[in-house]
Amino acid sequence: MADAGSLQQTQLIQRLTHVCRYDRLERPFEYDSDGKRLPIVVKTRIYVYFLQNLNSDLLQFKMHALLQLRFQDKRLAYKAFNRSDNILGQKHLSERLWLPHIFFANERESSILGTDEKDVLTSLSPEGNVIISTRMQASLYCWMNFQKFPFDQQFCSTVLESWMYNTSDLILEWEPHTPISFDPEMRLTEYNMAQFWHNTTIVESDGDNLRHGAFAGNYSSLSFTVNLKREIGFYLLDYYLPSMMIVAISWVSFWLQADASPPRIMLGTSTMLSFITLSSSQSKNLPKVSYIKVSEVWFLGCTFFIFGSLVEFAFVNTIWRRKENIELKKVNSKYIIKSTLTPRPARRQIGGSLSNESRARSCSSLDNIVSSTESVRNGNGTVNQGFNNYLTVHPNLPIIRTECAEADTVSICSARTNNDHIVDVDKDKKDTPPTFTTMTPQEIAMWIDRRSRFLFPAMFLAFNALYWTFVYVL
Repeated sequence: MADAGSLQQTQLIQRLTHVCRYDRLERPFEYDSDGKRLPIVVKTRIYVYFLQNLNSDLLQFKMHALLQLRFQDKRLAYKAFNRSDNILGQKHLSERLWLPHIFFANERESSILGTDEKDVLTSLSPEGNVIISTRMQASLYCWMNFQKFPFDQQFCSTVLESWMYNTSDLILEWEPHTPISFDPEMRLTEYNMAQFWHNTTIVESDGDNLRHGAFAGNYSSLSFTVNLKREIGFYLLDYYLPSMMIVAISWVSFWLQADASPPRIMLGTSTMLSFITLSSSQSKNLPKVSYIKVSEVWFLGCTFFIFGSLVEFAFVNTIWRRKENIELKKVNSKYIIKSTLTPRPARRQIGGSLSNESRARSCSSLDNIVSSTESVRNGNGTVNQGFNNYLTVHPNLPIIRTECAEADTVSICSARTNNDHIVDVDKDKKDTPPTFTTMTPQEIAMWIDRRSRFLFPAMFLAFNALYWTFVYVL
């Protein structure tokens, strides 16, 4: 092959790869000055067409990229044979050459070095430099942490390793200039790529770690990692804002009357079910993890406020149905809640009921009075038994009329004479200035509802402040 300029590319390739001078199963040889065999260096570059959104449920992502491998095989050099142009070919050319066996260590499925003609491009230079460019589509595993969901950021790596040759035979290296590049038109819908970086490592394989089959040794590995931050605009508009509105709707029950059981129960249960449905629709695509996510903290907080409105209704409805008034030392939250939770008989109620009963008997005693004399003598001095059941009234005695006036809590009885002079029967038992305030159960129920209208929103605003502070501190 003294002159290769007159040969066609197919003829040149056939002569360069003839079995008499080229073995495609044998890696290229390279020796140092001492005659020691050196490992072949494979330069790598990746151009990413686009990244598909992360699949949180399966913990994987898809990537469409162009993988380019470059190495030198001096057995294929033809510069000395008067030919300077590059040889280009597709799959049929790569099948005649030795190629490094590279695989994705974290792949679920991939089409690296694909079988289609359009997926592989092979370039051979006069110096023996071989460039294999392969279009590929790969589904890669990515471990994700959802503790901060939906304010999380994920770090997903693409790991390439040598399968057959260890570091004594083959070393993988990144290209010195722009080893990782992305299509300028690439866009992500749910994530924003903050940054990316690449690494070169060595993977150890032994009898315990069968990462590379039965071959022990150190294997060269390349990786590049992308940092993806989740965009929260979707979750703010479709999760957080609707959940706030649902919680606020549950507070409408505080403006309804405490005995309006059907509308208040329906409002509480419907808001609870609506919020649970909203939360489940957001988390159904997430894996079942054992730790608590930030979104679950929000779910528990909102559920607490909706459930609290139902508990508040049950509490005020129970108070509304009580029949006894409640005496309070002061009209404030401390005494109202304390007297409501631990009701005791009113102090004045016990004493007042006893005095009312005695006064009622004293006022009605004249109706059943009987003369202390067993009989009334007539003018002849004989006893007339027929007058035993009548009261004898002398004309010279003053006429006593008994009147009873009911006050709020004490009965007052007085006697009037025919001279209109008032004689107080209970002169020493007049009312003292009240020291307790009496409230009906209905008044207490409405008082609790009025306080709840301001207490629940204030507590929810405090919960919001703590939640968003906690999110951004993390």
